[in-house]
Amino acid sequence: GRTSIDNLCRIVESAIKAGATTINIPDTVGYTIPSQFKTIIKNLFNKVPNINNAIISAHCHDDLGLAVGNAIASIEAGVRQIEGTISGIGERAGNTALEEVILTIKLKEELLNVFTNIKHNELYRTSQLISQLCNTPIPANKSIIGSNAFAHSSGIHQDGILKNRANYEIIDPKTIGVKAVQLNLTSRSGRAAVKHHMHEMGYQDDDYDLNQLYVNFLKLADKKGQVFDYDLEALAFISNQEDKDQEHFQLKYFSIHSGSTGVSTASVKLLCGNKILNEIITTRNGPINSIYQALNNIAGLPIVLEKFHLVGKGEGRDALGQVDIVVKYNNRKFHGIGLATDIIESSIKAMLNVLNNIWLSNKIKSKIKNIKNKK
Repeated sequence: GRTSIDNLCRIVESAIKAGATTINIPDTVGYTIPSQFKTIIKNLFNKVPNINNAIISAHCHDDLGLAVGNAIASIEAGVRQIEGTISGIGERAGNTALEEVILTIKLKEELLNVFTNIKHNELYRTSQLISQLCNTPIPANKSIIGSNAFAHSSGIHQDGILKNRANYEIIDPKTIGVKAVQLNLTSRSGRAAVKHHMHEMGYQDDDYDLNQLYVNFLKLADKKGQVFDYDLEALAFISNQEDKDQEHFQLKYFSIHSGSTGVSTASVKLLCGNKILNEIITTRNGPINSIYQALNNIAGLPIVLEKFHLVGKGEGRDALGQVDIVVKYNNRKFHGIGLATDIIESSIKAMLNVLNNIWLSNKIKSKIKNIKNKK
């Protein structure tokens, strides 16, 4: 866009004469728009006499958010090689996001008249691996590979997905290696999504009052943001009075001693129902590991920590540490969140959040079992 087309044609022709078999046309600062970049490529094919003796490649940057658009436009003009990176990782605003180009080619193969032999079902796994190796988180709303790419929150969309996934999905998640579609439960969700989640947990329509459950769900969603399946169980089967007593595990005291040797000793005191229980444990995997083992020894639940995420909230001495965890228990995932100025305390709060959710879930299952036995 900033080089005259005549100079560009002369350089390309000379390079091919000198033996170049691949010619890269870069938009290094992401300056062009798709129609402009397409015209540049077309001019090259029209004006360079020996251009068919080389593969023409495009290298686009995302400074204006147009890298993928420019790459696709260049393919339409005759380019047969695209340079880019997974997730668009790169200088400044990044490079062309390869997964977006790859899926566009797959979906628009007849229109573009090109194809690739790429294993599409490895895209998601590859993107996750690169994200970890490069320490570059993938934005939730990232096209194709973001956590929200196949997650639906709107009630209309969720209802449409449940009736026919093609209504709101142009890509089958399995195509890129994503196993399941998420129907996130938020205040925008409708009855269809709530009913679907209850059905997925094994409950029949006559096990609960959908109308009353939906009313209570909306109230909780307005307060909590995202609601999980075990929250629905509590709303459906636990009365308001019982709901007040759901914090079975309550922190009374904790202490951590840790040093540079890696050895950490955790001391915890919990109120469990009407009992006070204590645990002291020493490990070699740091303070969080020690405190979590102590908590789990008290709770006595066979849990597996699958995710631990810490993020800072605010600045200075009043900054808060927010810990988000995901725990697996009996093939079911439970989410916990903790917020405090002390990251150890926020970690404890997150785990207690999980343990209380598991305890309540077990209580509900026991209650339902007793009701069915009476019948």
